[in-house]
Amino acid sequence: MRNLFSKQMEQLHVELIEMGALCEQAISRAYQVLMEEDPKAAQELRKKDAAIDSKEREIESICLKLLLQQQPVASDLRQVSAALKMITDMERIGDQASDIAEIVQTTHLKAPGANIKIKEMAQITQRMVSKSVDAYVKQDLIIARQVIQEDDLVDKLFDEVKQELVQSLQNKTSSEEQSLDYLMIAKYYERIGDHATNIAEWVEFSVTGQHEGE
Repeated sequence: MRNLFSKQMEQLHVELIEMGALCEQAISRAYQVLMEEDPKAAQELRKKDAAIDSKEREIESICLKLLLQQQPVASDLRQVSAALKMITDMERIGDQASDIAEIVQTTHLKAPGANIKIKEMAQITQRMVSKSVDAYVKQDLIIARQVIQEDDLVDKLFDEVKQELVQSLQNKTSSEEQSLDYLMIAKYYERIGDHATNIAEWVEFSVTGQHEGE
């Protein structure tokens, strides 16, 4: 019985790693759509979002089978419960990456200047997603807490983007509409950082039994 549970948990870990990789690719593609105005990248992103949704359903099914057939207790139960919570945040990451691409496509937004630090936000949030899933698989509190700390950097970058956009408006180097679009994109990346943080907090719960929101 324990061997079967271990095998099913291994499968769960593999599926979560794959879903995490899809989320990372979606974040990267969203940035590519913005910087290169690449319709192929936008099309790929829609496929990634659909794949993330499909992966969420697969993982949900694995978790429910584990709960019903294996009836795990204590730390095993926390791991399965945490995975169910994590995939909701991961699915939202895919949605928000798609939202970024949609803004670019519907407004024909030009790539922002280097002073608008959206690239850094994309890179950090991508790393946060990767590390949060890694923390879950390894049940590593140190990595999980690094992710939570990195969210402060994403928030700081978001504030810097806001300040730069206000400056651009005052200097009349960008239109109000364009500035609002950049602000929305930065906000989506900030939310992606929040979702990666949520995942890391569920890792903490799976290891310690304590959750930040409780």
